[in-house]
Amino acid sequence: MKHMLLDTVLLFLLLSDAAGGQDSCDALQRGDGIEECCNITVEPEERNEAPGLPLDLPRHCAELRRSSRPACRCLQARWLRLVQMAGPALSGTDRLQALHLNVSRGLAHDLLLSFSPAQGPMTISSMEEGKAGKIRLPREVFQSLSSQTAHMVVTVLNIQQLGMFEEDNQMGQVLDDTVVGIMVEDLYVSGLQDPVHLTFAHQQLPPNVTPLCVFWEPNKGQAGGWSTRGCVTLPGDKETVCSCNHLTFFTLLLNPALNTSMVQTLVAVANTGCGVAVAFSIFTIAFYIFLRCSYQQFRSEETLRTNLGLHMNLVSSLLLLNLAFLLNNGVSSRAMPGLCSALGGLTHYCLLCCFTWTALEGSHLYLLFVKVLGTYIHHYLAKLCLVGWGFPALVVVVAGAMGSYGEYSIRTTDQQTVVHLCWINSEHLLVHYITNCGYFSLVFLFNTAIFGVVAWKNCHLWSTGMVQGRCKAWRVALAVVGLFCLLGATWALAFLSYGSSSVPILYLSAILNSLQGLFIFIWLVVLYYPKMEETTNSLSHIMRNDRTVAGSQG
Repeated sequence: MKHMLLDTVLLFLLLSDAAGGQDSCDALQRGDGIEECCNITVEPEERNEAPGLPLDLPRHCAELRRSSRPACRCLQARWLRLVQMAGPALSGTDRLQALHLNVSRGLAHDLLLSFSPAQGPMTISSMEEGKAGKIRLPREVFQSLSSQTAHMVVTVLNIQQLGMFEEDNQMGQVLDDTVVGIMVEDLYVSGLQDPVHLTFAHQQLPPNVTPLCVFWEPNKGQAGGWSTRGCVTLPGDKETVCSCNHLTFFTLLLNPALNTSMVQTLVAVANTGCGVAVAFSIFTIAFYIFLRCSYQQFRSEETLRTNLGLHMNLVSSLLLLNLAFLLNNGVSSRAMPGLCSALGGLTHYCLLCCFTWTALEGSHLYLLFVKVLGTYIHHYLAKLCLVGWGFPALVVVVAGAMGSYGEYSIRTTDQQTVVHLCWINSEHLLVHYITNCGYFSLVFLFNTAIFGVVAWKNCHLWSTGMVQGRCKAWRVALAVVGLFCLLGATWALAFLSYGSSSVPILYLSAILNSLQGLFIFIWLVVLYYPKMEETTNSLSHIMRNDRTVAGSQG
């Protein structure tokens, strides 16, 4: 889980409860077209009752675990309630074991329990008893009750036999396939000052495994997932203590450990690549100024001036992103909260500018190759600049108003910080997934389609002889590769990185994305300098021929 977050954050910087079920039941009332899930009719008015559902329903119905439809979310919430309030008829099996207690509001001491996959939950008088897992419930849980006594249920579930509590793309393994659920009356207990302590007993863990205390959050993802919010992990040699400020379903997730040396090497590679990218981005801008000052063609010809102006804005956004990342990496560990928020917003802004200018490169190619006629736009480049620099600013202002920016850290099991960034904080990762992952996905799909059209039309022009003159094969290949780079192909490597097998992809993506400025510099120099007459076979000339041919055909 941590490794996946590290992948997405680094790659994008380097260029890189049952309450939810009730809401879904209410959505049925508002007109969900399909009110069936797992061949069970789901009625919204039954949401406050414990329905007679089979305990092994999730095991035989994958739709319940994976569907995000309100009917399935509502049914899942009812199944969770059934498990939380498991009665004698349901408990006492290998799948679920439950302990029912009536606890007084005036309890004089904390409540101590033990649990194990084989024996289930039971009461104890001392935390030193036995070698099984232990639970310490603070008196605070019961002191706020309105009645003198409260009915409490503690359940121990085997999730492998139940077929529930399975997160999409889960990397970690649940310890002993065991989940512990704690429920007091019908209450959702949260915000405890004195937290609940769950001690999970285990053998000596391998050095490549990281224990992580998690709870099941039904509202996460499509059909629920594991979350660490409100929980603190205190690892030990043969036991791990989970300290949480609420009551729900808990477990210990054994994740592949972060490789500290690998992360540090990756960051070093990224810093080096960013430094090189900054230098060559400056060289590229200087080369553009040289062309404008030395050759009349680049001042008078509209197509060349627009094309190069668009490329320079993309290069400028890459330059700012690399500078922001180097600044972020250098001062984030000692930045004040306000400065860190501003630096996180700046880094996010530069990243969104890169994505937006990449999209504008694709849109420009669309106007040149697809919508050939009638594409003249008054103050065209100025309007592109308004979109390319203005739209990201609007997104960052909205995200900043939501308090999305701040410190973001990834730590090892001994609480050592591996990566410390000023970025989108952990409480607002949805902002990262929408504005970065989602936005780039749309940009990349659009640019891939445009690249396919451009490649097809170029092949058509060459095959029909509409483009004359000698052109070396390596120059054509360079034009295609450079164009693909401009359209954001290297960023797509982020979607290929997952789990421990993605380490080579991480290094490759870090290198290629941070060196994008170098690629663009080489591309422009080879295509536009020193023999200007050779550019008649370049991509820009093919564009002009294409426009002329299309105009004559029209």
